[in-house]
Amino acid sequence: MNQLPPFAFELAPKLSTRELSSREVTQFFLDRIEKLQPSIRAFISWDGDLALKAADSIDRRRMSGETLSPLAGMPVSLKDILCTTDSITTCGSRMLENYRSPYDAHLVSRLREKGLVLLGKTNLDEFAMGGSTETGFRGPSYNPWNLALTCGGSSGGSAASVAAGMAPLSIGTDTGGSIRQPAAFCGVCGLKPTYGRVSRYGLVAYASSLDQAGPFGHTISDLALMLQTIAGHDPRDSTCLDVPVDDYAHAIAKPLAGARIGVIREHLDGNGLNSEIQAAIMIALDEYKRLGCQIIDIAMPHTKYSIATYYIIAPSEASSNLSRFDGAHFGFRAAIEHNLQVADGGKVRTPLIEMVSQTRSQGFGDEVRRRIMLGTYTLSAGYYDAYYMKALKVRRLIREDYDAAFEKVDVLLGPTTPTPPFRIGEKLNDPIQMYLEDLFTVGANLAGIPALSMPVGMTTNGLPIGMQLQGPALSESKLLQIANAYHRAIDYQPKLAVLS
Repeated sequence: MNQLPPFAFELAPKLSTRELSSREVTQFFLDRIEKLQPSIRAFISWDGDLALKAADSIDRRRMSGETLSPLAGMPVSLKDILCTTDSITTCGSRMLENYRSPYDAHLVSRLREKGLVLLGKTNLDEFAMGGSTETGFRGPSYNPWNLALTCGGSSGGSAASVAAGMAPLSIGTDTGGSIRQPAAFCGVCGLKPTYGRVSRYGLVAYASSLDQAGPFGHTISDLALMLQTIAGHDPRDSTCLDVPVDDYAHAIAKPLAGARIGVIREHLDGNGLNSEIQAAIMIALDEYKRLGCQIIDIAMPHTKYSIATYYIIAPSEASSNLSRFDGAHFGFRAAIEHNLQVADGGKVRTPLIEMVSQTRSQGFGDEVRRRIMLGTYTLSAGYYDAYYMKALKVRRLIREDYDAAFEKVDVLLGPTTPTPPFRIGEKLNDPIQMYLEDLFTVGANLAGIPALSMPVGMTTNGLPIGMQLQGPALSESKLLQIANAYHRAIDYQPKLAVLS
């Protein structure tokens, strides 16, 4: 295997000056996928011939003198929940095991237009429902820092692919922390943009009011360039914001100039926070003080209700969104006898009802069925007001807490996760403990604000520690600027996971 720099910030200038060709770079990462996939299992599918064909096209355009984007020719992996015409889109589910979309997601079209090379589709929790990338039908992905541990989820395959150097950049989706938590567990950077900043057209929906696609990379600069590539208005998505896109790459170089950083003390002083994560966050706060930032304690009285609120709203939306998977239109269909009639409490179930029932029972995994049943219950006539409507009201209070906080500070700083990566299988059969891993991340989705996770240290066991920054809506430039200032101050040098 030829040795090339594995980081986007090193590869981009070499590509633009033709010191390296896109074919050389793409082949390098395809070789790493072949080498590391059996142990890390970050990908569900990839097509080397297709990727090299796209790389050759970019090389020809560059040779012709065409002006290309800063990331043109750069390989990127893609969470397998975004539709692509030239590969299967499985959502990690048997229900869509062989599904091929007739159209590209808007985000995928943007990547192609800007000249990025799609390497393949990465593993995920089924329909993005999970926090450990264990619930998908292809089995788990493994943390490149320690193969006995989870890489987080639901975008764990994307995070692992970047951490292991199987791709320099990746795209994931974040419904309650599904970019930021795996970024923290895998020691890479991950950004959830403002809700509506990136089009959701072609993103297979889990919870439509919460889902948002965003980038993974090794540096804050990676996130800025990727967001520049995928952000923008899309008239096919009614929730996509029609506002100008900032020059994020330029914004991150600006000085801090007395930035105000808020700290939610409840997140640092309780909630079972690991002591080494707490210590790393305190070190970061001290460094920001040295850089001239104000550190301000912030009260968020309704943040303690975030998990309960999220796990009513998200399953409710999932119950509605996943009702389309019935075996009648596309995807998996259970085989039954056409003349079958099944007695059900004295009633006779027709072949159609039995087919739909068996399709959904066999096509969905345990976690997806659990969330569909929970969501159906909270939306039912007798419980809609008691659960779903009340959750919407609390969501509004959580958003008002954030609004009040951002009148006093520019960003909120805290841990991304309460614990370092945990063992594969450790929490799979304990949904409550798994859901509590989202404790610090779900608030940003409920409020629709941008948030990122960045590496800030390692535990004594050699596991990554992630720090989260959250900002007001459409404050990505400020968020990236403040994050980048910290990495510059500590002379952060990204590295690949030790097992890669």
